[in-house]
Amino acid sequence: MHSLINTEVQPFNATAFHQGKFVAVSDADLRGKWSVVFFYPADFTFVCPTELGDLADHYATFHQL
Repeated sequence: MHSLINTEVQPFNATAFHQGKFVAVSDADLRGKWSVVFFYPADFTFVCPTELGDLADHYATFHQL
């Protein structure tokens, strides 16, 4: 697997949970902005939910950057 840092995101459509609501999001919503896109396949998989909490804990820092 190679790094995707500093690459352009491929076209996509997805549902995201943002500010307490499920919202539609696509590559067009991110175009022209620096973004962090994080996803995991499902609960109880190899991605630990603490990583989601860690991202939330550092949201203000990401926003400032």
